[in-house]
Amino acid sequence: MKYFFSNLRGDLFGGITAGIVALPLALAFGVSSGMGPSAGLYGAIFISFFAALFGGTNTQISGPTAPMTAVSMVVVAGIVALNDGSLEKALPAILLVFLMAGLIQIGLGLVGLGKYIRYIPYPVVSGFMTAIGVIILITQILPSIGYYPKEDAELVDQYRPMAQEVILKNILKEESNEGILVLDDFQETIDRAGEVAPGDVLKEAETLAGKEASGVVGTIRVLPRALQHIDWLELALALGTIAIIYGFKRITTAIPSALVALLLVSGVAFGLGLDYRPIEQIPSGFPIFQLGIFSEFEWNAITPYIFTALTLALLGAIDSLLTSVVADNMTKTQHRPNRELVGQGIGNSMAALFGGIPGAGATIRTVVNIKSGGKTKLSGMVAGVVLLVVLLALGPVASKIPAAVLAGILVTVGIGVIDYKGLRAIPFLPKDTKIGPFKLSSEVIIMLVVMVLSSIWNLVYAVGIGLVIASLMFMKKMGDLTAERSDVKTLEQEKGWADEAAFPESLKRKVFIKHLKGPLFFGFTSEFQQLAKQIPRSASTVIIRMDRMQYLDQSGLYTLEDVLIDLKNSGIEVLFVGLLEQPRYMMERVRLIPSLISENRIFIDFKACTAYLKSNLDHTVDVSKEN
Repeated sequence: MKYFFSNLRGDLFGGITAGIVALPLALAFGVSSGMGPSAGLYGAIFISFFAALFGGTNTQISGPTAPMTAVSMVVVAGIVALNDGSLEKALPAILLVFLMAGLIQIGLGLVGLGKYIRYIPYPVVSGFMTAIGVIILITQILPSIGYYPKEDAELVDQYRPMAQEVILKNILKEESNEGILVLDDFQETIDRAGEVAPGDVLKEAETLAGKEASGVVGTIRVLPRALQHIDWLELALALGTIAIIYGFKRITTAIPSALVALLLVSGVAFGLGLDYRPIEQIPSGFPIFQLGIFSEFEWNAITPYIFTALTLALLGAIDSLLTSVVADNMTKTQHRPNRELVGQGIGNSMAALFGGIPGAGATIRTVVNIKSGGKTKLSGMVAGVVLLVVLLALGPVASKIPAAVLAGILVTVGIGVIDYKGLRAIPFLPKDTKIGPFKLSSEVIIMLVVMVLSSIWNLVYAVGIGLVIASLMFMKKMGDLTAERSDVKTLEQEKGWADEAAFPESLKRKVFIKHLKGPLFFGFTSEFQQLAKQIPRSASTVIIRMDRMQYLDQSGLYTLEDVLIDLKNSGIEVLFVGLLEQPRYMMERVRLIPSLISENRIFIDFKACTAYLKSNLDHTVDVSKEN
């Protein structure tokens, strides 16, 4: 308690300010996710409070963020499509995916993986963040101009035949599950089809129209038609919001410009009685615990989204820990990454249980909190309480906010999310990868692949593909680098290391030295085999210098074993010099030591190895000369 109240005034002011900043973004992210403004507000309340209480960064303010919302949008759209376009039917499954993501984050923190999150390659993060910005910008075009595909009667009519087909397929599927032999008697099918009301066909057609116009590709597909049905009032509200957000920042940054735009444009629209489109109704009262998560879902429908839940968890972890680093730099403190993941996981789990969207540490809100005086966990908890008070006291008022205003806010968020630093660096990155006749930068390839696939296909799969490509390219680089630095030559051909200068001239023609200058891992195994084949079978001894081989994996271990067996069968003696701890441990586990290399053939340094050769190999050479 003494800790919580050690900076009471600063934490109260910082938390209140951060909560006010979070309000318009929470509403906008909720709408963007497809679950409505209340879901965004619920997420902001619970994540902010519980992530602060249990997290490992004292000044962190958490809540819905652009990256988490973009992935949530994919989850919501996919599960809604599987539930006849009904958000109400899909809600338990959606919230279960969000709950799984929170639980995964808790698990990541408990097993201590927080410190490894930083190894996610920058090109993957850069491409993903830029794609998030592109997705937000493009998908907000339609609400910014007041065009909603489900309300376009002519567009919906185009999907009526397809809607009838979908309904008929659903009838046949139900009959199949009920054991009705539709192939013998279609009368049951005909009777059921006749019971379908025109309103059901219309509802299905609206769902299909909305689905076809969703996402980046869908928006681009219907954009020509949308531009013919611009609602100029909605466009004016959106543009006015954008102008105020950027214009007010030039006046002062002490007051959040997004909040100013929200209040000013909404106040003008409501005060003048303009015929604008408001956001969805925000329920009054405390958020309701969603029991349906545990009672109204099918596990078969969730299985395909396990990878999505994992992606949400990892993305939230990256987003939060990056913000934690920013907070550390500003406060000169050190966050605890594993505890932060546990806190974020608890926050996201609680948000899911009460119908909120997932989130993460929010950089802007955290910076505002610190600059306003926040220093302890109390500030983040206060921010959550402030949003709860807004919900309980001002829910009906917030429901009057124009939808175009939130679209305008999201446009500025999309512009801010794009990684301009990464884009500006594209012309200057080294072109180290050859694809056909072209040489390109591997980092640029990864970033563009992730960005394009995320924008037009699937955020989740794009990140996975980006990580795979980045890993493969990294392994290729490490293998090439190790191969470039390693070679097999006699000491007459190669300038030896410093401690090889005094090696006897009489032994140089018969002794070959293999310098390993890097890890022997699966990315270098084929090159290592090729280098081993360079050793002439006339050689009597091969020295493998392992002073600089810090790591040996299982693939490298078995490749080394094959090479040693081949050399042994050719009558060539192999000596190890400078064998380090990790490679030795691996060799001892599979009995490579002492089965193929005995302990008296392993030398701590080259001097000891030379002494052995002088007393053995040199004597053999002298005897052969006398004969």
